Amino acid sequence: MKHAVQVTVLGQQYTVKTAADPCEVRKIAAFVNERVAEVTLGNKVVDTLNIAVLALMNLAGAHLRMQEEIAEEQGMQERLEGLIRRLDDVCPGPFPAGSGSGPGSDIS
Repeated sequence: MKHAVQVTVLGQQYTVKTAADPCEVRKIAAFVNERVAEVTLGNKVVDTLNIAVLALMNLAGAHLRMQEEIAEEQGMQERLEGLIRRLDDVCPGPFPAGSGSGPGSDIS
């Protein structure tokens, strides 16, 4: 079910019609306003379009960096899984219970 949620961004009030939780929409608007505030603190920009574009560029840059980090982590995960498979091929089980060796062991 869609809700009409009132939010204010850059001093302008908007009605957002969405199926999302109204609290989530307000959190998003607050996040956007925080990013806008960061841009305005560092610049003497007064034009709201320029402020919005700079905030969007900052958000896009952060998003792209996060995507790159996720891709790197996925690559590392795949490499680790490959190494585990190779170890399993070289050292097949079964391992005695409580030996500290083998799949699922918790070595600290």
